Amino acid sequence: MTLDYATLDLLRQSHPAWRLLRSEHAPLLASFLQRVFIAPNVRVMTQADLAEALEDELYALRERLGGAAFPKSALDYLNDWAANDKGWLRKYYAQGSDEPHFDLMPATEKAIAWLATLAERSFVGTESRLLTLFELLKQMSEGSETDPQARIAELQRRRDEIDIEIARVLSGDLPMLDDTGLKDRFQQFTTLARELLSDFREVEHNFRGLDRRVRERIALWEGAKGALLEEIMGERDAIADSDQGRSFRAFWDFLMSSRRQEELTTLLERVLSLQPVLELRPDVRTRRVHYDWLEAGEHTQRTVAQLSQQLRRFLDDQAWLENRRIMDILHGIEAKALALRDTPPPGSVMSIADTAADIELPIERPLYTPAIKPLIADVALAAGDDDVDAAVLFSQVVVDRTQLARHIRHALQDRSQVTLRELCAARPLEHGLAELVAYLQLADDTFKSVIDETASEVIRWQGPGADGEQHLKQARLPRVIFVNGVRKPAR
Repeated sequence: MTLDYATLDLLRQSHPAWRLLRSEHAPLLASFLQRVFIAPNVRVMTQADLAEALEDELYALRERLGGAAFPKSALDYLNDWAANDKGWLRKYYAQGSDEPHFDLMPATEKAIAWLATLAERSFVGTESRLLTLFELLKQMSEGSETDPQARIAELQRRRDEIDIEIARVLSGDLPMLDDTGLKDRFQQFTTLARELLSDFREVEHNFRGLDRRVRERIALWEGAKGALLEEIMGERDAIADSDQGRSFRAFWDFLMSSRRQEELTTLLERVLSLQPVLELRPDVRTRRVHYDWLEAGEHTQRTVAQLSQQLRRFLDDQAWLENRRIMDILHGIEAKALALRDTPPPGSVMSIADTAADIELPIERPLYTPAIKPLIADVALAAGDDDVDAAVLFSQVVVDRTQLARHIRHALQDRSQVTLRELCAARPLEHGLAELVAYLQLADDTFKSVIDETASEVIRWQGPGADGEQHLKQARLPRVIFVNGVRKPAR
């Protein structure tokens, strides 16, 4: 974009981020929205919760600045910030709810992020950014190289460098990053992580704009159904196949890999325990930043799913209208037939030839089946054995599903997902295979779960064998992941 006078003047008048910076309530807006939405990575809040939080903020400011500082109520301020001429918040009604919800607009998050860069930083790292730029240039150059010999030469050069580094490590020479290098790279990581969360909100906003255009087109469409579907699906494919759509799909596939999630968790735990990183006092949410990416990505995926729901609803409405038109035609035929019932026209009105001959073959008849006569033997009844051990009736295995569900909910309190193997490791199986089947039933009936068919896990437990002794048993099954989300209705 060219920053000429006309462009900047148009942005000053129309862009929501510029309007926010010019607003007299900009300090209140930026501080409150950053604390409520951006810092805890909250994507949506109900009107009641957001108004209550803003009312507390206004009360504290009035105590410090005087009662005339902010004269309006919290709800009036929220509605004003969500107005079309402001565009700082998005107010909408979520599906299945009659209470308004609020979400942060991408332009607002951009303005708040720019304000954060104005603060003076005690440490400004440049090495990591230069290395990142250099690495990006190398990836672009190598990824666009069409000469196989040039690629092979580059791979051999990198292999030689790795062999040299291995030899240095084997000889005892371990090159280590100093404290400055660690701080520089960690600062670059946190900056990119925050920018990635902001990008998610902008991608969601773009898909939401597509959904809005689809709804408007359906509401105003008067032509053929096939032409509308072709136009909508063409635009949907254009969005999905665009650079932004392909990049988001590649990112989502990478992040949904359980192996990548475990690797990210391990790397974050190790890096955040380093002393130079601890001196920077990192944000506590940095430890679970990849779970924040997952939550933000789920919002974007749900927005895309609304397109399919809207198309399905359109098709259902059209099918209902067509069925109603057919029923009207049939009712018209019946009314005309009833009008002619008492005064039928002379002659034959209509004749229909028989469509098939009634043929019955002899071999299709059922054969005679003689009745079975019961054979009753005259045998004296013997007395029952009264030495039966009744203890078997009281040794049945009973699995307490309520206790297992409580264990799952307790494990999901401090994390967004947990695997079945981790649950069994934290609380070993007491009833063997029966308890493992109960966990699988809870994953299907009660909790939100994901089954990763590409990975398998082995779950072990101690159980009695044929000889009555305790033996180690194991079961191999696909990875089952319990996700912290909406609870399924009980069946």
